[in-house]
Amino acid sequence: MLALSVVFVMLATTGWTALRTHREATALQLSLDKWEHGTLRGLHLPDPEAAPGRLTRFFASLTPHERDRLAHRYSLAVGNMNGAPAKLRYRANRVALGQAREVERERMRDNRISRAGQQDAAQRMDRYEALMRPGRHILAFDPAGSGRVAEVFGSLAKADRVSVVVPGVDTDLLTFQRTYRRYSAPVGMAKALYAAERAESPSTRTAVIAWADYTAPDGLGVDAATGLRAEEGAVRLNALLRGLPGRAPVSMFCHSYGSVVCGVAAHGMPGRVSDLAVAASPGMRAATASRLGTSARVWAMRDASDWVQDVPYLELGGLGHGADPVSSAFGARVLSAHDAQGHSGYFQPGTDSLRNLAHVGVGAFDAVTCAREDDVCRADLPRTTTAGRA
Repeated sequence: MLALSVVFVMLATTGWTALRTHREATALQLSLDKWEHGTLRGLHLPDPEAAPGRLTRFFASLTPHERDRLAHRYSLAVGNMNGAPAKLRYRANRVALGQAREVERERMRDNRISRAGQQDAAQRMDRYEALMRPGRHILAFDPAGSGRVAEVFGSLAKADRVSVVVPGVDTDLLTFQRTYRRYSAPVGMAKALYAAERAESPSTRTAVIAWADYTAPDGLGVDAATGLRAEEGAVRLNALLRGLPGRAPVSMFCHSYGSVVCGVAAHGMPGRVSDLAVAASPGMRAATASRLGTSARVWAMRDASDWVQDVPYLELGGLGHGADPVSSAFGARVLSAHDAQGHSGYFQPGTDSLRNLAHVGVGAFDAVTCAREDDVCRADLPRTTTAGRA
């Protein structure tokens, strides 16, 4: 193990995981640049990185026609702007997806591109078309690189409770949704959680976000063993959370490397984040739950058949993610994940794991099943109301 750690440290310090200093201008950056030089009513548009509250007030001051005009003229900028109304972001991202689809259509027809490149263009075009189908609510979209995307199920504006699903490695535009093993992909996870929450408490209006709006590690290499991607993702995740509309409590559901992202982000999460639940976690880059720096309740679960239990729970020279969140010493509330069936089965309908996650999502704490017989995971919890809310 020590020799392996040394090899990883050498790889990490020789630039293998270093940030590139030169980046090509992406479509999103070009749209943001265009916004920064744009005007409306003869006045400059606000800083796209301004506080969400300021951007919310700006969009509220506009007429419907003006908002629609901005969504079409600066589609990627508005579609990814925390503070912009959710429905406006959906419209802007539909425009951006249509534009990205046409780019891929041209790539498919370009004889200068290799056969593999044309096949990649065809796959991406199919994904864009799927995301544009009626009824889909795309909250964030960036076609650059392997792609980033986030989707909403339910109404953010009307929700009594909001849940955010943060997935782990090998998550990108093409793996955002799967037909085979659907509940191992962000869309399947979020849809299953949304259905389970509604079944648990029909009177509670819920919304679930499938959040794949960060660059996840590709496979289980050095990137997955370090916190670099988690640190980058944490910034984006907290920007999303600060820009969510309304005041409904927010519950985080973080799977695998997604739990590393949530662990790094925890201290900067807004106070409305009431619960932080991790499944199949390799560690949260903290020694104990109290060291996460959040006021949210911390929950953890792991199925007995999950291979992640064999990962060394340590941190050495920046490699590894620290203590085991389901250990007694960590201090999380440990939930039953019976019959989750491996590393990717936690959101499978009919499992204890999904039922427990849904109970947390709607605040039905008296219904959760603890992993240990002492029921300590339910100690000192608020009572559930008749509507299923705490």
